[in-house]
Amino acid sequence: MIDTVTELDDLRGRVARWKRDGLRVGFVPTMGNLHAGHFSLVKLARARADRVVASVFVNPTQFGPNEDFARYPRTPEEDAGGLAEAGCDLLWMPSVQTMYPFGADGAVQMRVPGIANVLEGAHRLGHFDGVATVVARLFNQVQPDVAAFGRKDYQQLAVIRYLVRELAFPIDLLAGETMREADGLAMSSRNQYLDASARAIAPEIHRTLQAMREAVLAGMPVQQVESGASARLRAHGFEVDYAAVRRDDLAEPGGTASGALVALVAARIGGTRLIDNLEFDARA
Repeated sequence: MIDTVTELDDLRGRVARWKRDGLRVGFVPTMGNLHAGHFSLVKLARARADRVVASVFVNPTQFGPNEDFARYPRTPEEDAGGLAEAGCDLLWMPSVQTMYPFGADGAVQMRVPGIANVLEGAHRLGHFDGVATVVARLFNQVQPDVAAFGRKDYQQLAVIRYLVRELAFPIDLLAGETMREADGLAMSSRNQYLDASARAIAPEIHRTLQAMREAVLAGMPVQQVESGASARLRAHGFEVDYAAVRRDDLAEPGGTASGALVALVAARIGGTRLIDNLEFDARA
């Protein structure tokens, strides 16, 4: 079983000993209920570090008032076993009191301007403030040399890149590829909310992203690509928050897109909100 610490002094003592020995420390922050995508990030961090810390913390400040904080799946024993098998050295499991000693309402808040206010940020107000707040705290607690995040949460990765650069965290960020089920559905802890009917429909998100890519490459105007993708998803029973084509920096690409691009979708099926994206290149 993996070594687990719940007190900040214990975490810092362990990391300090590693660093005194000249070892590089990798870090994988998670909210638990781990799957193969998370474990691939542990392996990615391990390739660039001598020791790897993973955190499991369901962060209350990134959930909205009507979101699933209370029922978010918590599976600490399974998570610990999977992390050990993936090669993680230490599991950091802080309490809410440890993370927010003055309570979530009394926490010093981080805010990333611009990219945090579009797409996910526009539909989940305050979400990225909570993400930036907890990631900054975790970076301060663990003080890693390397940290790994998944590309599935494309906008979150962009927010964290901005945070690291703007606050000059001495951390190398690694971006892990999106892990998918055999039918293309992006792995997510929330997939277990899907009943059999919704699960059968859910891979249509990935197929729609592929269709968006092909439409852009064929020269279709972006607005038409986006409206067509939304219509396709609604025809399959989804409630669509957005189906968008953006430049890789999340700026709007203009009429007919070119260069490094990403298609992004957020939609609900059977009451479960799913997100996914597909990066591609439309250079002439």
